[in-house]
Amino acid sequence: MNRSICGRILEGALVATISIALLGSRVFAASPADEPPTRASADSPAPAAPSTQPPAEPVPEHTEEPEIFERLLVVGSADRASGAPGSVTYLDEETLARQANSDVHRALRQVPGVNLQEEEGYGLRPNIGMRGSGSDRSARITLMEDGVLIAPAPYSAPAAYYFPTVGRMEGIEVRKGSASIRQGPYTVGGALNLVSTGIPSELGGMFDVAGGDDSTMRGRFHVGDAGNRIGWLFETFQMATDGFKDLDSGGETGFVLEDYLGKVRFTSKPLSRRFQAIELKLGKTGQDGDETYLGLAREDFDSTPYRRYAGSQEDTLVTDHRQVQASYFLRASDTLDLTAVAYRNDFSRNWRKVESVQGVSIATVLDDPTLYAAELAILRADLETDSPVDALTVRDNRRSYYGEGLQTVVGVRPRSDSTTRHEIEIGLRIHADEEDRFQEDDRFQMTTAGDMVETAAGAPGSQANRLSQASAIALFVQDTIERGRFTFTPGLRYESIDLRLVEYADPDRTTVRSRRASDVNQAIPGVGVTYAIDPISSVFLGIHRGFAPPSPSTTVAEPEESLSYELGYRRRGNVRFEAIGFFNDYDQLLGTCTVSSGCSTADVGDQFNSGAARTRGLETVFGIELARRGVTRVPIDFTYTYTGSEFLTPFQSDFGPWAAVEAGDEFPYLPRHQGALSIGAVHPRVSVFATGVYVAAMRAVAGQGPLDPDESTDATALLDLTVRCPLRPSLTVYAQMRNLTDEAYVAALRPAGLRPGLDRSLLVGATFGF
Repeated sequence: MNRSICGRILEGALVATISIALLGSRVFAASPADEPPTRASADSPAPAAPSTQPPAEPVPEHTEEPEIFERLLVVGSADRASGAPGSVTYLDEETLARQANSDVHRALRQVPGVNLQEEEGYGLRPNIGMRGSGSDRSARITLMEDGVLIAPAPYSAPAAYYFPTVGRMEGIEVRKGSASIRQGPYTVGGALNLVSTGIPSELGGMFDVAGGDDSTMRGRFHVGDAGNRIGWLFETFQMATDGFKDLDSGGETGFVLEDYLGKVRFTSKPLSRRFQAIELKLGKTGQDGDETYLGLAREDFDSTPYRRYAGSQEDTLVTDHRQVQASYFLRASDTLDLTAVAYRNDFSRNWRKVESVQGVSIATVLDDPTLYAAELAILRADLETDSPVDALTVRDNRRSYYGEGLQTVVGVRPRSDSTTRHEIEIGLRIHADEEDRFQEDDRFQMTTAGDMVETAAGAPGSQANRLSQASAIALFVQDTIERGRFTFTPGLRYESIDLRLVEYADPDRTTVRSRRASDVNQAIPGVGVTYAIDPISSVFLGIHRGFAPPSPSTTVAEPEESLSYELGYRRRGNVRFEAIGFFNDYDQLLGTCTVSSGCSTADVGDQFNSGAARTRGLETVFGIELARRGVTRVPIDFTYTYTGSEFLTPFQSDFGPWAAVEAGDEFPYLPRHQGALSIGAVHPRVSVFATGVYVAAMRAVAGQGPLDPDESTDATALLDLTVRCPLRPSLTVYAQMRNLTDEAYVAALRPAGLRPGLDRSLLVGATFGF
């Protein structure tokens, strides 16, 4: 879609939406003061003489301040999560702080039903799935920041090589099952929303600085204020480290991250008849990392798990992300409100990394290091003479993305009898996004000294030169109906998506090699039912249609579809308990060839349907807070997830972990068992939290029967410890030790070779509030 055309469409849609809401407010909020005067009749009394007294002050229609932009949120708060229908979790800022809050993997380990696969140890490029949806690059969940799609190109290229900086977030919302109908387009597993720091109610801020092992430095600063009508916030998060891996040729293996965010808000009087708010949000994130896809052979991992081969010395990742959001809120009356947001995200990155040795992909070399011993020797720089010229291929994986759109949510609370209450939400999203690939290969020679010398430069755009584009219109309607002890939540989502791909034959893009176009139209219904047993406990049931659209590059794949069920029990209060059983029945599971999943064919980005499959599982949560003599709290939280999976249809493909699948095979990178236990001791002078995580071994490729140690990750038991000491009301010092037992474990076998998780790492810091 042409950008100028798209801009005019969005501008017109915004004006139309606001106009409709203003018109609707006349209907839903009619009062005697709003009604036009009627013409006097013969029987009407004569109008009274004008009063000489000053008019009385109008009585405001509203008696409390509105919660603006809450329609964009997935949950809203921990209190709302505990009473919401369906499976929902809210992690607040306090919880994130004690979970080494710059790493989203560590934060989400305590959420049941969330499947994670580590990659580089810091959680910068997470792989997140829900209920077996698939975790590769978080491409099978709806990923958002402040309720807005945040993946680089959510429809045309959803793989999240960009992920919001968790260190500047004040909350993380997770919603699974039928409760995710409001979000989309990916409704198979659920939705993940990261909530950025909000504008404070008064002048104040916070400064947090920390340092630790591997020359790690971390800092966060935010300051803001909200007067009667104007509020603002500025925030920055910075982090740098030399990395915990050791490069054979010397040098750093870490990263530098810089994140900046600004917000400004204008509002009408809080208790005015028609309250309005406008908020502008601007953000910029940059990252420069010495990161690679190259892992280790088994024998090297067993002896030196944190080694990095010399063949990865050219590997670097440089990214730039910019976001703009303009949000509008109108409370037209007690029965009608409107939230609208126009957004634009731009992301560019160049991941320059080694692709192959002597024409053999690094994934193939590491899959069989004995057969490809000569190629592995070049990667290790274990040579008696210099390697052949052009032995190593290093690709500039240059890509740029944008995503833009307008989304609105109208909330309607119709007046009804005292026994039944309705909360209707109607949403619309108009969206366009694009991925631009322009890549080439350079050639290198490895010397006996372990240095890579460039021997040939690639022609720009010679390895990938294409545009993938998508435009979409999404609608949803959901009604929350409360009647007696029952709450019914029926909903319907509709996605209409146009997909296009253009491949070019020359770097100037004057000659088109091929074009592809397709469209998808899908209705996605869902319903949830909750029964309140008593004021603190309830049971709930949910059924919904799961959906994931195909990519523009596919020629044969159809959308992923499933039918999902959940049945649960929840108890709130001082002793919290939750148990949810789920079952996902896939009509056709969608597979994607990505380099990050270990796919090394020429058709990276292509997709295929793998046929029928199913997942099933149990999610449990237990929490209690013990108190002793009123000065010490002992919070205990425990979560456990069991997940079973099964392919029902055999198939063959060239795509990494799904190369040859038989009926009955289990999904790759999906643990059967995982759990987390957090125990704290909170005293006015010191608080200590210990968090243990267990993740069962996972298959790296689809299969069944006993796990093959050469094709599976390690079972992992990790222990993190956090100590916080308030020295003054505004000053707290803390220390965090991650992987306290210094366990060296295989976190992944993809994309190429064995990859370790983070080693024992100490971080010491201080937080000052003002």
